[in-house]
Amino acid sequence: MVSPTPHQLRFVDHLCKLGARDSPDRAALAAMRRAARGRPGANAEIHRYVAPWIPEDMRDREVEGYYLVAALFATHPENRPTDSERPWRTNFGASFSELRSRGNDSAERRFVALLNSHREDLPNHLRHAVSLLRTHGVAVDWAQLIQDLRYWDHPDRFVQREWARSFWAPARDPQPTAS
Repeated sequence: MVSPTPHQLRFVDHLCKLGARDSPDRAALAAMRRAARGRPGANAEIHRYVAPWIPEDMRDREVEGYYLVAALFATHPENRPTDSERPWRTNFGASFSELRSRGNDSAERRFVALLNSHREDLPNHLRHAVSLLRTHGVAVDWAQLIQDLRYWDHPDRFVQREWARSFWAPARDPQPTAS
């Protein structure tokens, strides 16, 4: 698994501050939620919150990931930060594994559809998936999702394999440390 970059982590921290109950800019989440209905970045209201975080040399596919994650975050502002002791359990597959463990019968079917998604269909599948996670109170590692979206089309499909591993693998205990 490719870990989120410091820039991605700072961006998600920015989103978390916007989503905080005491945020002075409560309209930010509403503006970003409206952007969740269309193509990532198509709604002009979201630019105010995402554009300052996009370096000039960033590829279009990466930019789309930032916009998509911002819009999805606004619909479900619960962040699952990376756990350094269990980094294999913090991707989207881990969130769906938690959903399944809470007795959601459709989790596996929806998860398989998500894994089979082509990039152009991914925003729609993710909107539905995040809505389901929100309904059941399951957090998402948003920074990891940005990173995973970056590599969604990789020929090795390593992102999909990592998600699948996190979804179907039994829960693991942290590795014992040498004394």
